[in-house]
Amino acid sequence: MDPTTGWLGGTMEQAATLARRAARSDATVLVTGESGTGKEIISQLVHAHSDRAARAMVCVNCAALPESLIESELFGHRRGAFTGAETDRVGCFELSSGGTLLLDEVSEIPLHLQAKLLRALETRKLQRVGSNELVELDLRVVATSNRPLQGEVAAGRFRLDLLHRLRVIEVDLPPLRERCHEIRPLALHFLRLVSRHGDSPGGFAETALQRLEQHHWPGNVREMRNVIHRACVLAE
Repeated sequence: MDPTTGWLGGTMEQAATLARRAARSDATVLVTGESGTGKEIISQLVHAHSDRAARAMVCVNCAALPESLIESELFGHRRGAFTGAETDRVGCFELSSGGTLLLDEVSEIPLHLQAKLLRALETRKLQRVGSNELVELDLRVVATSNRPLQGEVAAGRFRLDLLHRLRVIEVDLPPLRERCHEIRPLALHFLRLVSRHGDSPGGFAETALQRLEQHHWPGNVREMRNVIHRACVLAE
């Protein structure tokens, strides 16, 4: 299923078109933009239109993992590799075998682990923590970031060579405040989604649409979806 069905025209459709074209190969894709702009939807689209669509898409929220666990979460570990490692563990790279690995908020990966990530991407091989054995990888990687990675490179927090490796194909999603022409079709799309659950009124008043177009939308598309859902539930 195409996860962008109903998103009409504009920047989002251009991004979706690029994502579908990128899906034809195993090229690494970097999706950038502020929180709430639709990065995960574009990532899902890459997977859905690839030859790997029938296999798993494993998502790792790099920002939600404690620094001490990121290496084990990504690459796995052998029993006894560190305190508390009582059994062997398969990491997300191996779990994604045959499918797609989404590295959400990749800028949060610590600098000292970025070299290992780069090597895994370059060689399609990895070593579990505490092991000397090389594991062959067969997967496609999509990464997202809500921070400008070029700025992270300049600040010394992100490797330039890793940035180049991640953005073989880059899809940049501008904030919703720069896509005002998309607000009406997006509002109608979210109204249709809510209507499926029986919570929707008949439509929008013109004044309501104008208010939507005038709002700054600091939370971008995610904020807009929630505002419309709330309005539909509370409407009389």
